[in-house]
Amino acid sequence: MIRSVLVANRGEIARRVFRTCRELGIATVAVHSDADAGAPHVREADTAVRLPGDAPADTYLRGDLLVRAARAAGADAVHPGYGFLSESAAFAAAVTDAGLAWIGPPPAAIEAMASKTRAKELMAGAGVPLLAPVDPAAATEADLPLLVKAAAGGGGRGMRLVTELDALDEELTAAKAEAAAAFGDGEVFVEPYVVGGRHVEVQILADAHGTVWTLGTRDCSLQRRHQKVIEEAPAPALSEELRTTLHRAAEQAARAIDYRGAGTVEFLVSGNGRAYFLEMNTRLQVEHPVTEAVHGLDLVALQLSIAEGRPLDAAPPRPHGHAVEARLYAEDPAAGWQPQTGTLHRLEVPDGVRLDSGVTDGDTIGVHYDPMLAKVIAWAPSRDEAVRKLAGALERARVHGPVTNRDLLVRSLRHPEFTDPAALDTGFYDRNLPALTAPAADGDAALFALAAALADAHGRSRFGGFRNVPSRPQVKTYACAGTEHEIRYRLDRDGLSAEGFPGVRLLALAPDEVVLDVDGLRRRFTVARYGDRVHVDAPGAHPTASRALTALPRFPDPTARTEPGSLLAPMPGTVVRIADGLTEGDRVEAGQPLLWLEAMKMEHKITAPSAGTLTTLPARPGQQVEVGTLLAVVTD
Repeated sequence: MIRSVLVANRGEIARRVFRTCRELGIATVAVHSDADAGAPHVREADTAVRLPGDAPADTYLRGDLLVRAARAAGADAVHPGYGFLSESAAFAAAVTDAGLAWIGPPPAAIEAMASKTRAKELMAGAGVPLLAPVDPAAATEADLPLLVKAAAGGGGRGMRLVTELDALDEELTAAKAEAAAAFGDGEVFVEPYVVGGRHVEVQILADAHGTVWTLGTRDCSLQRRHQKVIEEAPAPALSEELRTTLHRAAEQAARAIDYRGAGTVEFLVSGNGRAYFLEMNTRLQVEHPVTEAVHGLDLVALQLSIAEGRPLDAAPPRPHGHAVEARLYAEDPAAGWQPQTGTLHRLEVPDGVRLDSGVTDGDTIGVHYDPMLAKVIAWAPSRDEAVRKLAGALERARVHGPVTNRDLLVRSLRHPEFTDPAALDTGFYDRNLPALTAPAADGDAALFALAAALADAHGRSRFGGFRNVPSRPQVKTYACAGTEHEIRYRLDRDGLSAEGFPGVRLLALAPDEVVLDVDGLRRRFTVARYGDRVHVDAPGAHPTASRALTALPRFPDPTARTEPGSLLAPMPGTVVRIADGLTEGDRVEAGQPLLWLEAMKMEHKITAPSAGTLTTLPARPGQQVEVGTLLAVVTD
């Protein structure tokens, strides 16, 4: 029996595995980089082992250090989580060679599916339908669009969509660099991109006694940068014939490589209902909670049981109801999905939904790892109810800190193309992102600023902000979504008098709560201040229930100016490369790539904002930059 488990991972998945281990009475061992020394997964483990360094290549991707940590901590088993070395046959073999139990499939099964190119050959031999690869050297306009994919990849890294043949070489180079940085393997391949397709997958579980479970289907079609954002189970709007085909193909894939443990077989379903094998993930998936919810299972517990040699029941539990999961990221969808960093002051969701998170209040969101903050999962008897429940929970959540994709998630879940499952496909964000991220008409923003000003006055004054004699108005200015709101108000024995708010009365006031009567409607605002940043939440408000405001100084610093045409680093990261042959004095065109930043395991292209002359190029490959660092100057 397994008595102590080391999780060779970090963040949300490490905490998820630890939770099940605690329920089963199994001791837990965490590993951590220096950047993660104070992370929740480290605090929650019984024992923790340091992996010196910050970069994944020096820490979580060092199999030798992980095996050494397990032996030093007295662990007798290793769970790889997802990402990092979870699909490394060499790491799995090193774990078993060290006399430790590997909570995953046999190394030979991982090796068989480790390269997507080899996996496709194997699946073709097993009769599983698939897309034929394309030789990039022989690709023509007729082959477009194409998808470049990392052979050892996952999570959307090392993947590029090519719609113009002239861009193929550049995207191949970028995909190889990103794949090498994320997985230590720069091999990529090219295949047709199916427009209007759906991403549907089948969860499998297999034991050492010949039983293979196929646990329904999941739809993961809503993706950004080929990384999943919203997932659900079961996949809606599939015929029973297609479901049977997918289950049969997934079972064939598992049996073809003598699979054991938890895994996922992924398919692309075309608009005409044909299914093509994409890849097999020989690990637990990020989206596994929706399958757990509809089947009433703990997949981590089953992984542990299989690793101990126990058999599965002859058949899995029947599914019940519907579950939807949304991934909450620290990123700005309106700015090219740029990752965001900073302190997460608060993350709080209403009761009734499941929260799987790798961070807690007060944690710092850094640049070294994926920007996912949490997964929020809702279950209900029907799809419509589950979607409504999840959207409402996200809308009422209190998320204070960096910019997140929370509003995008809410709008996505309520979009007609999502609520109608027949309209689902992987092009959802390509079509709808501008509308989903467009600023909504926000007549309430000034009201939120008024609540912030009143709470601030009460918190700073020993008299609670009230004055017994007439006085000049108090003035506070806040910025919200690019708009400034100057609030001028008086609080005296006659109550609240605020310019521009004739129908507003103050009902209650505290440093963290303001209750207003707005034209006969009672509105409650909770206010939290973090330096000059103010987060105001109001359940039931629209278009969103929260506003992030910045308190502006009364006298701005006149020296805080930037030279016109300056390109500043939008995030902390590393300059990985400069465009070939680019030097100061060159003429550049609007949108021309100048350099690439790597942050949170993804490459981000920095382009010229307009046509002009590149007058300054201080950035250099390998340079570490902070937000606001000058990268280049383009002069008209």
